[in-house]
Amino acid sequence: MQRAAALVRRGCGPRTPSSWGRSQSSAAAEASAVLKVRPERSRRERILTLESMNPQVKAVEYAVRGPIVLKAGEIELELQRLSSSQWPLGGAGSSACVLFPQVMALCTYPNLLDSPSFPEDAKKRARRILQACGGNSLGSYSASQGVNCIREDVAAYITRRDGGVPADPDNIYLTTGASDGISTILKILVSGGGKSRTGVMIPIPQYPLYSAVISELDAIQVNYYLDEENCWALNVNELRRAVQEAKDHCDPKVLCIINPGNPTGQVQSRKCIEDVIHFAWEEKLFLLADEVRMSPLGGSGSFYNWWSSPSLWPSRCGYRGGYMEVINLHPEIKGQLVKLLSVRLCPPVSGQAAMDIVVNPPVAGEESFEQFSREKESVLGNLARKAKLTEDLFNQVPGIHCNPLQGAMYAFPRIFIPAKAVEAAQAHQMAPDMFYCMKLLEETGICVVPGSGFGQREGTYHFRMTILPPVEKLKTVLQKVKDFHINFLEKYA
Repeated sequence: MQRAAALVRRGCGPRTPSSWGRSQSSAAAEASAVLKVRPERSRRERILTLESMNPQVKAVEYAVRGPIVLKAGEIELELQRLSSSQWPLGGAGSSACVLFPQVMALCTYPNLLDSPSFPEDAKKRARRILQACGGNSLGSYSASQGVNCIREDVAAYITRRDGGVPADPDNIYLTTGASDGISTILKILVSGGGKSRTGVMIPIPQYPLYSAVISELDAIQVNYYLDEENCWALNVNELRRAVQEAKDHCDPKVLCIINPGNPTGQVQSRKCIEDVIHFAWEEKLFLLADEVRMSPLGGSGSFYNWWSSPSLWPSRCGYRGGYMEVINLHPEIKGQLVKLLSVRLCPPVSGQAAMDIVVNPPVAGEESFEQFSREKESVLGNLARKAKLTEDLFNQVPGIHCNPLQGAMYAFPRIFIPAKAVEAAQAHQMAPDMFYCMKLLEETGICVVPGSGFGQREGTYHFRMTILPPVEKLKTVLQKVKDFHINFLEKYA
């Protein structure tokens, strides 16, 4: 090992043009000789193996980036190779409002502030953000809690959203997407051992980030089931059942709520929210409200948020921008939270800037307001139409049932899988819905995520799919799923 280290050190030293070829070949020969001395020993004595690594990391699973998505990526690469063409890409993080890319461009390359091609409201926002950044640049570190003016804008946004209930910028923490906020809060909450180990209550179905972080922290996952027969409603009696059963093996301390549901898409009623808050108070539970996608779809009524809950985190997907509002936290614990955040220095400042544009959209009288309003109305209107289209078409297929899509951008239909298909899945060492989704991908090219990755009641099967494609393309996708499902039922009848 000392010999190898010496070789590395010499390789890092300065070279002259005349000596480069000789020294390079000599070093390579010496390195090769060292590595050949005890090859079997080097294989036997690997420091990091599956057996020696952190078992909590091995326990982590994340279905939305799991085997189905990996297989889809392989198929896409092969199709690109065969066709030698570019495939259009898109996602949930794309922005409809033209102001968004304009402000991001101005913040990234401030010389554009002198360009007449950009509207004044975009320049005004960019200047304000840059002036609050160290060195007037997105490339500088910010405070660990985030850029002050952006936290002020987030607090003002929450105040407007909640009908004038004031939000304090000092309670706002900018994050690297919603995931960062969830992980940070849970790190503070998890403690104890054995029966006193922290239990974290999560809905089933759930967004698999929660189960992944719980596994990573070696906390105890406490499942409570949403009521599929009642449009994925949250029932306080089910929460009580979950808490009482969990007390036998852990200390239930945290209650996670996802609203609108992901993957289920339901929106909780005001009555439900009030009941759950009272329940959390009675049981002394720390309440985490995940409201990343809080725009209701047409016909679902008003969206009521959990403004009185301790935590809230919208996000800006690809830019990894987000925030959480943490209230009712003891001052000493708040100091520990800031300390923990300071370890990662700060969230990406470009993501913070992106978050500012989300919470500070154009207002009446500004140049971009009319276009923003048109685009927002168009996007939400299209989502509402596609939600209804998806629900209606799925419910026309024998063996598929889909609850109304009230919020977010996903459908989570229940699918019937015949006994012979379950046996075939077991023969391939797959969950039945994983087997179904893999067949769907291979036969149609449609990539969906099996419900087992989100959790579901035993004996039921689902998959999650997005409703983001344009209407005509979505119709094509839904028709292909319908045809596939009918053929699947016939094949395994």
